[in-house]
Amino acid sequence: MANLAKFMFCSPEKRLANAVSIFVITTLFYFFGASLRLIDELSLFWPLNAVLAAVFVRSPFLNRPVYYFVCYSAMIVYDAFTTNWGWQSAIINLSNMVFIIVVARLLLRYSRTQDESNWALNAFNLFYACLIGAILSSLLGSMGSTGPSSDYRQFISLFADWFSEQFSTGVLMMPFLLMAKWPQWSKLPAFHLSKIYPLVAVVVSVMASVVIGGAGSLAFPLPALIWCAIRYPLPITALITFLTGGTEIILVANSIVVIHHNVPLVVTEMFSARLGIATMAICPLIVSVSVDAINRLIQQTSLRADYDYLTGVYSRSGLYEALKINMPTKHLPNQKLCVMLLDIDYFKRINDSYGHECGDVVLAAFAEQLRKVVGDEGLVARLGGEEFVVACSTCTEEKGLAIAEKIRQTIELTAFRYQQQTLFITVSIGLATVTPEKQTLLDAFNSLLAEADKYLYLSKRNGRNQTSTASYKELALNS
Repeated sequence: MANLAKFMFCSPEKRLANAVSIFVITTLFYFFGASLRLIDELSLFWPLNAVLAAVFVRSPFLNRPVYYFVCYSAMIVYDAFTTNWGWQSAIINLSNMVFIIVVARLLLRYSRTQDESNWALNAFNLFYACLIGAILSSLLGSMGSTGPSSDYRQFISLFADWFSEQFSTGVLMMPFLLMAKWPQWSKLPAFHLSKIYPLVAVVVSVMASVVIGGAGSLAFPLPALIWCAIRYPLPITALITFLTGGTEIILVANSIVVIHHNVPLVVTEMFSARLGIATMAICPLIVSVSVDAINRLIQQTSLRADYDYLTGVYSRSGLYEALKINMPTKHLPNQKLCVMLLDIDYFKRINDSYGHECGDVVLAAFAEQLRKVVGDEGLVARLGGEEFVVACSTCTEEKGLAIAEKIRQTIELTAFRYQQQTLFITVSIGLATVTPEKQTLLDAFNSLLAEADKYLYLSKRNGRNQTSTASYKELALNS
């Protein structure tokens, strides 16, 4: 739907193209709804109002009187060529416009204070908007269709049918229409047979409602739909819910699902069926909204906990998790674990001379250089302030020292830019190495970190901009 809106409604400036597109969409879906008419004015399924309301919401610049008039004119023109309703056509189609405008305006008003692209947050607002739009639309349509001299029971029956159709169609269709977008096939996860189990359960439950019948059979798909809400993304859940509800309406209308045999005097069985299905439809959407919100919260919390917000490298907790999960897959038996503790020399002077904003820029650029030098050979984390740590697996101590010296030399030769200033910095490094035997990598890292801190202090005491380790002289002679 998002791509369709962008394709058909390019920009607010192309008014003629927008008007033609609205006229075509209105005529197309009016034809579809009219082909499903059960009785004079009402249809079994009327998608036009929900589709146009979604179009006006997803393209807010279309909410102008001229486009509403184009939409209304398309309805009148269609009826003029296909029906003999006369003045009733004006009232019936005006009631359609009431639903479209009220729902679109309410949803756009709600979205001003919320993320309008995240319709999961607006699920309850969508429910209430459809309810208000359906009530107002049905009142106008029923009064215009029956006339002042009609029996009140005729009015109540017509209102019940009209309201239930408008409300159920809006609740079923609009969540999908507002969230639908073309799938990004390259980002789809690998297919597993178990992923279709919830969908199979929906099909089986609908078949069971046909076989068993009765009013309670309409609720059979509800557990399967909630299962879909838990397993599938929100747009997919909305689509499955829409298709399931629409299928049940068609089954009830054609007496394939028999609710009861005694038809009430005033309210038809379709009233009960539609309201029950609409209520059922909102349940899996609410669950899906909750699951989607929880997943986003977990993802954001995990991201903030595992990565440093300023530099993008691991935080201390994120490094510990990586040492438990990622590092073991790269660390071969008998390899050495090297831990390098790095501290930017005289970093306080940068903050004092150029401000903390400059310091943040330098820290981010410094971390980027670290990642480039270390690459896939190790893990980079920020422990706090200007202190960083690198953990990597190497075959020899010489290799670990070579990486540390490459880092030191790269930083020394790198020009860091801030506004019009060019800054050069140096880094002091403390390096500790061990071959983990019975220790886990995390335990070995913790012991090495304390040792590396001692050598970092030694580098600072001896003049900074150098790497210190237990066997620095021997390693330097052999390198």
